[in-house]
Amino acid sequence: MSESNLSCVLYGPGNVRYENRPTPKIEDKHDALIRIAYVGVCGSDVHFWAHGGVSRMVTEDEPIVMGHEASGIVHSIGSGVTHLKVGDRVAIEPGFNCRRCKQCKAGRYNICPQMHFAADPPGNHGTLSRLFKIPADFVYPIPDLLSLQEAVLVEPLAVAVHSVRLAKLVPGQSVLVQGSGAIGLLTAAVAKTYGARTVIVSDVKEEKLKFAGNYITRCTPFQVDLRSTPQQESQRLMALPNVQDGVDVAFECSGVESSAQTGLLALAPGGTFVQVGLGKPDQTLPLLAMCEKEVTLKTAFRYGPGDYEIALSLLGTGNVTVIPLISSIVPFKKAHVAWEKTKQGKGIKNLIQGIADEPSSDTD
Repeated sequence: MSESNLSCVLYGPGNVRYENRPTPKIEDKHDALIRIAYVGVCGSDVHFWAHGGVSRMVTEDEPIVMGHEASGIVHSIGSGVTHLKVGDRVAIEPGFNCRRCKQCKAGRYNICPQMHFAADPPGNHGTLSRLFKIPADFVYPIPDLLSLQEAVLVEPLAVAVHSVRLAKLVPGQSVLVQGSGAIGLLTAAVAKTYGARTVIVSDVKEEKLKFAGNYITRCTPFQVDLRSTPQQESQRLMALPNVQDGVDVAFECSGVESSAQTGLLALAPGGTFVQVGLGKPDQTLPLLAMCEKEVTLKTAFRYGPGDYEIALSLLGTGNVTVIPLISSIVPFKKAHVAWEKTKQGKGIKNLIQGIADEPSSDTD
């Protein structure tokens, strides 16, 4: 087996290189080495490709291996790993927490102060490599009926599951999902599975709403009018059938300030608002209206305990499908093509294929 580990490395905006790096070694008995099969592209990848990062930037001196939505095949495992075997097809949860702090011990490891997320500078390399090392308890075998391409979308589906669980959604409630990208579509699909009576999906683009209408059974598309104020848009939403005095739950998945304002204003008294999309740091919210209706405002950050298992269960039972969301698959050394497609709004989820490799029979 070659000791090289071909990786897709970003050195700054528009500056990607494909280079051999040392093959990671299993040094902890609870680690696993995964041969990457596919990596998905999300909005944060586009920010890195276009601007060099989001809050923390990539530099020539501190480049990073890209990618965090990933599936693969178990290449080797540490001696303490019991739920995996070499050759298993898996989905990867790409975050590494400290396991010792107050938040980790309380079961909220996604907000661990020491959380290291894949492809997050400085120094936290991602999954766009031939081989990727990860603690084995963040590796999940996938059902036989699920393809490795579909398994990539377990990561964004877990974000949707986490958001719906935060909202404590119950059957019969009305739901507004703002933004019909991958996260918004999956959030709407999960809300349906959890028993939402009415699901409204809003977006500024008509073609995205048409896709949402075909993807989500009996959802109500709502095209946002950019010429209107949040107050006007909320009144339009509240005039829709089966909404009455407002929606019970709103999921804001775009990160746009005016969208958040609209969603909060469109809530029914006692409603719940979950901010899922990440937007600009400082945003203005209609606090007076929120107080008068005594709404609950929650914020979602990635995923936590149980979210990946639920996401895999939803896919394994067929309650949620992600096949229609996969728009293209590009070769490993054309990763920038997938980033550009996503940057230009082409497709829902563009994938990058991993590097072909032979299975290993090693157990460390």
